[in-house]
Amino acid sequence: MFDYSLLHWTTFLTAAVLLNLSPGPDIAFILGQTVRGGRRAGASAMVGVWSGALVHVLFAALGLSAILASSALAFAVVKCAGAGYLIYLGLKALRSSGGALLPDVPTKAPQRAVQVWRQGVLVSLLNPKVAIFFLAFLPQFIEPGAGPTWAQLMLHGSLIIAVAACIEPPLVLLGDHLTRGLRRSPKLGLWLDRVLGTLFITLGVKLALTHR
Repeated sequence: MFDYSLLHWTTFLTAAVLLNLSPGPDIAFILGQTVRGGRRAGASAMVGVWSGALVHVLFAALGLSAILASSALAFAVVKCAGAGYLIYLGLKALRSSGGALLPDVPTKAPQRAVQVWRQGVLVSLLNPKVAIFFLAFLPQFIEPGAGPTWAQLMLHGSLIIAVAACIEPPLVLLGDHLTRGLRRSPKLGLWLDRVLGTLFITLGVKLALTHR
């Protein structure tokens, strides 16, 4: 079971690394939360996005993602929900007075972490392109005789998330280091909130205009 050649793993891991390095709503959300709340918020955002991605992998293994790929209505509903959520986050940042960029009060830090985690899950789950991506990408690495199809899909999908777990934490640490001083300045914090709000709204509009 799971008997693959070296060429198989080399091709798959190379693709997984390149895919995780490509910019998108998930990376933008993780870095945005890092800028706003430091490494704690960035880590919570990462785990949230990974949790949402794992659900997409499970859906792909069970064949549920095929519904999004075949149904224009289902795709449109999820797309609009995802776009609306990104735009909501953007408007929330634009309306902020900049205080969201200040360091968390220790007693509220756990609540903040859970809130960011939930947002990360929704940002990932409500992106239908992620579901269709897993449905289109993972089957290319199914090998006859290497095990049940669902198990191979789960294995390769989980490994994509594992690759993300190697790539994204250094980005969060770097982002935290570069913006630590900015979070101590209310004026700069306000400016960063405006930039991040505009970014989220742009990503939301872009998602709303995408087609299958």
